Amino acid sequence: MADDLNPLAAALNGRIKRTVVLVGLMGAGKSCVGRRLAARLNLSFVDADTAFETAAGCTISDYFARHGEAAFREGERKVIARLLDQEPMILATGGGAFIDPTTRARILEGAVSVWIRADLPLLLKRTVGRDHRPLLKQGDPAEILGRLIETRHPIYAEADIIVDSTDEAPDATVGRVLTGLADHLNAARTAGDVTR
Repeated sequence: MADDLNPLAAALNGRIKRTVVLVGLMGAGKSCVGRRLAARLNLSFVDADTAFETAAGCTISDYFARHGEAAFREGERKVIARLLDQEPMILATGGGAFIDPTTRARILEGAVSVWIRADLPLLLKRTVGRDHRPLLKQGDPAEILGRLIETRHPIYAEADIIVDSTDEAPDATVGRVLTGLADHLNAARTAGDVTR
């Protein structure tokens, strides 16, 4: 599969003029796919959660515990805005970032957004047992993720590109993202939007 991605990645090389922002629920594979995608496209990769922790000087879990979700979202909004002002990159965002109306508007206006969509069983498989997910510490993970799917999926659907993440090798998802990006850029070029 990896060899099949090289021609597609090569065709996109140099055509990415805006940051590609990966959105979706925790466990969808944004960071894993993002790192591989960045390597294929010769772009830098940034995880917004890691950038937030660096700026805050503590983990997101600790920040949540000390200051609450509203303060975290405000800080996250500032970190993502700063990152979107930099050179094009692959940016993986936390699960709630795209839900914030201000952040979402900024991403939709100035970046290419890709929703990495995964179903509940896969999200549970990838997140249960890990203690760095503050929202999952508030009750039954299956119930919490199910509720997040119900409320957030309609908002994630506003992304420019939608790609399904499945329980297969990450390069399969990377391939779908590359195809989605190529289709998106070709459609933008046809429409006369050379900035995309």
